[in-house]
This record gives sequence, C-alpha cells and structure tokens, in this order.
Amino acid sequence: MKIKKLDPSLRSNVAPFFAMEVLRSANQLEAAGNDILHLEVGEPGFRPPEKVFNAAKYAIENEALGYTEALGLPQFREGIAHHYEQYYGTTIEPDNVVATVGASGAFLLAFLAAFDVGARIAVVEPGYPAYRNILAALGLHIVPICAGARERFKPTINLLEDVSPIDGLIIASPSNPTGTMLTNDELATLASWCESNRVRLVSDEIYHGINYKWEPKTAASFNDQAIVINSFSKYFAMTGWRIGWMISPPGLTPAIERLAQNFFVSPSSLSQHAGLAALGCRMEFDQYVKSYATNRRFLLDHLPSAGFDKLAPADGAFYLYADVSNLTDDSGVFCREMLREIGVATTPGVDFDPQQGHRYLRISFAGAEPTIVSATERLVEWLS
Repeated sequence: MKIKKLDPSLRSNVAPFFAMEVLRSANQLEAAGNDILHLEVGEPGFRPPEKVFNAAKYAIENEALGYTEALGLPQFREGIAHHYEQYYGTTIEPDNVVATVGASGAFLLAFLAAFDVGARIAVVEPGYPAYRNILAALGLHIVPICAGARERFKPTINLLEDVSPIDGLIIASPSNPTGTMLTNDELATLASWCESNRVRLVSDEIYHGINYKWEPKTAASFNDQAIVINSFSKYFAMTGWRIGWMISPPGLTPAIERLAQNFFVSPSSLSQHAGLAALGCRMEFDQYVKSYATNRRFLLDHLPSAGFDKLAPADGAFYLYADVSNLTDDSGVFCREMLREIGVATTPGVDFDPQQGHRYLRISFAGAEPTIVSATERLVEWLS
C-alpha cells in the first residue's frame, strides 16, 4: 500500500528569521574554536539586577507557582497599570492589562482578537520580520508601507493614504531595525488618523526606555482603541524569562482572554513575580541604557571610516541600520563573508525589508563595549 505523503500546512510556509539563522551559524563557528563577535541578535548584554533574581528565588520558595488567571496575576496587572501612571502619566485600568508569553505571544493574541482572515494590515518596511510572518500564518493580508531614508524610515499620513483602505496599522517606536522614533506629535497624528478612519492601531513599544533624544509617549495616551504591546526583554534585559504584556481596549479584552485561555492557559507565574520586581529597578536599567549610548556613539564615530557612512537615525533601541550598497549588492552574501573572514556577526537587511533589504545590514550594539570596539576595529581593517 502506498503511504500518502503528509505535507506541512501552507500557512507554515513563512520566511525564516534570518537573525536567528545568523546566530546559529555564528554559534557553530564559535563551537569550532573561532573567535566570534556577536552583533546580530537584539539581546541586552546585561543580566537583570539581583533584586529580580531575589524575587524569583523568593517566589520559588514561598509561592505555589501554579496556573495564574489567563490574563495574569492580579498584582502583576496592577503593577503594569501603576507603571503607566508613573512613567507616562496615563491611566490604565488593571482589567485591561494582559500578561503574555513575551511580546510574541501578545502579537498572536492581538492579531487573532482584532482581525478576521483577509483583513488588510499595514506594516512598515523596514520592520520587524515577525509581524509579517505571524500575519501571513494567520491568513491576514500584509500591506507594505515603504518608508525609506527620505521619510526617516517612519510611516506618514501620505504613505497611509497611498495604501488605504486598511483595517490595521502596526507601528514601532523606537523601531527595529532602524532605531527611528516617532516624535510625540507624529504619534498623536497617526493615532488620530487611525481613529478617524476606523483603523486598529497596534503599537509595539518594546524598546521604550532605550532612547537617546527624547522620552516617548505611549499610543494608549492618544487612542483608547489602540493595542499597546511591550515586554521585559529589551529595556528590562529579561529575554529568556519570556514575559510581556499588552494594554487592551476594554471591548477587546474578553476576546483576548478567551484566546489566551485556549492558547496558553496562563503565562509563567515565576516570570510575572520577577517582572514585578524589575519594575522597581529603573535606576539600574537606566545605567544599561548609558552603556548602549556609549556603544552607539562609538559606532557613529568610527563606522564611516569602514565605509558605513549612510546610517539610519538611531534615536532609540540598540541598532544601527546601515546602507551598504556602496560595498555590495547582496547584504546576505556580505554578512556571510564578514562572519567567515573576520568573525563579526551581523544581520542582513532582507530580514526586515524584502524589497530593499539587500542594500542594508543591521548592527546590534546591545553587547559589551569591548565587543563593539573589537568588532569595529576588525571591520575597519577588513574593508580598508
């Protein structure tokens, strides 16, 4: 009897996350004894403060650590609401805070709760690739907004009008990969346009706190129907704890709760206790941001001598997005050669922009200062 071949679903046919592919190659070379400098993954080069670990230890010894409510521990949700009052001056009801399995879990819940199959969702290119890939897997229609250097890689009302009608808009400020930030006036204008045009705004604020020029406001301050997503992974340096949160509009929260119950049962109780402690450690995290600022300044001062003289404005986050079209017409090949020949791992721009990404690469400066200095020295020598 001939056995029928069982193929993967069509919805699983999404692009890989190239930053993780580069990480795997870099790790293989490192395991073989090569000296690799990691500038490919957006992961802080710091541990969380001891207060976070102490809170986790206390929870392990004294808490049940069983299932929490699907939307999270009541004290966690209250802590996040207090954070918005304290940091942004914005009142958020704890009932509309959702604890999630990282920001990634929040995106999945948000897209499922807010949009039906076939809905048109506008996404800025260059932008975080998981937006496109999750949307595609869910049967949503991706509408690219091609925001280039002329727009400082930011969405504008004119660009939105060009691609309308749309059902949703995803924004990120500070953004990955460019580090560009919307001014607070620009954010208010986009939020107002979405409200007037009945477009669901999804604001990715995962890099809030890592900014070098001004303090950003939250989209929740400007649009009460916006979905706001954040996480403890970036500013709070807790990538592996996989704990994030979402601010949900009141009318959407019951739908999100039903989905969360069935998809995840609950987020990690241990990580919620640790995250609560992290909210009280802003002084330590701000010191981390000062280190990122030092790395950023060093790269901006020295990369042009290596030929990287067209850099996106890194207003926030911990990335530089470099136009390398003067050096290569294929940044994927360029990144592989760089990794193989001098042991510097970076991410090709095709991860973030399917159309123009071959001209760009992303450099993460989230690591230790000696790593940034050594990598820059290798680049300058290699390209000179």
